[in-house]
Amino acid sequence: MQSAAGSAGQPHPLFGGALSAVLPHSTTDVSELREIPDNQEVFAHAHTDQSLIVEMVEYQAQVADQDAARYHFEDIAGSNKALEPGAFEVTSVVSMSKSELGLSDCSSAWMLTGTQCVSKFNEEARNTVTLHLGLFRLPQFSTDVLITFNDPQSISPDSSSAASAETHREPWSVQDFQRLLQTLTLHDSGLFG
Repeated sequence: MQSAAGSAGQPHPLFGGALSAVLPHSTTDVSELREIPDNQEVFAHAHTDQSLIVEMVEYQAQVADQDAARYHFEDIAGSNKALEPGAFEVTSVVSMSKSELGLSDCSSAWMLTGTQCVSKFNEEARNTVTLHLGLFRLPQFSTDVLITFNDPQSISPDSSSAASAETHREPWSVQDFQRLLQTLTLHDSGLFG
């Protein structure tokens, strides 16, 4: 399987080159394996169950900037069927300084960390996933750019993910995720229609 991130530290084109970012090592482009929605780029770690999703979603004007990351986190929890009490928890939300970001067109940027108990493919087995979420708000394009780093912590032995969890070869770190957030760069605003 061809690794999507060529040499380490090189920006990888996203959405046909309209955006780019430095991806972590051992990245597999999931669109080569299955159909991905047009508003997403999805990458999986070649040896662990970690994944990264870069997604463009509609800007939620009614949600205040400081609440927007939590709003999207709960939206993801809903699609992961992790909404029952205790199934998800936000542990931190921090504002990212625009001076550290390549995507300086954003009105604000946030990084949220939380956990969700999710099942894969509607299995009964639940896995605890740490979710790191980067949010870039672009009201001038009616878009929120959402970057999600799924980092499974404990995998139920009954889950289909149990086999791959044994081979913890160089998993991605939060530093890898932060570098992706900091290097995200917009090259063509035509992407936003």
